[in-house]
Formats: sequence, C-alpha cells, structure tokens
Amino acid sequence: MAEDELKAIRQQRMAELQAKHGESGNDQQGQQEAKQREAEMRNTILAQVLDQSARARLSNLALVKPEKAKAVENYLIQMARFGQLGGKISETGLIEILEKVSQQTEKKTTVKFNRRKVMDSDDEDDD
Repeated sequence: MAEDELKAIRQQRMAELQAKHGESGNDQQGQQEAKQREAEMRNTILAQVLDQSARARLSNLALVKPEKAKAVENYLIQMARFGQLGGKISETGLIEILEKVSQQTEKKTTVKFNRRKVMDSDDEDDD
C-alpha cells in the first residue's frame, strides 16, 4: 500500500511539473508574440513617418549601430505620437535627426597616462 501511495504521489508531482513547464512555454510564446506585435507596430509607424530613402538609411544604420538606430526610431515614434511631424521625413531630415541624436549621446573620450617612477641609473652618483 505504501508503494502504491508513493507511486501516486510521484505521478501527481510529475503531472504538476509538466503542467508548470507547459505554462512557462506558453508564457514564453506569449512574450514572443507580444514582441512581434510591437515590432510590427513600430514598422508601420516608421513606414508612415519616413519615406523610402530615409527608411533605407535607418535600416543601414541599424546594421552598423543598432543602439543608435533604436534611439532614432524611439525619437521618431514619440514625435509621431505627439503630432510633431508635419509629413513624411526625407533622407535629409533623417540626417538632421541623426546629428541631433549623435550630439546628445556623444561620448567624450579621455586618455590618462600613468607614468611609473622607476629608479634610473642616471640619478645615482657612483663616486
């Protein structure tokens, strides 16, 4: 009787684990679908805001510098949501926006030299 109970408990526990694992898989699938919907929404907004040459430039930028491209996309989407864009942005307009974003996110590089003090044979007097 104890073996039967133990076997039943094991089966129940296994079913719980499988159900839990299945739910996490569904949750991951739901998150993936949400990301796809968000990406589609971003693309439709950018298609409405940018002309063809500007979209090509932005996609080229995304290949080289994905962080900067994402920042520009976010900036354009925000401007579109608040109605700050008059019409479609051309390539020259996108270049101006890229310059603005570059100035805001510009990193200043500093180089610091640490010189080691080493005893030099010239400093010693060998009398």
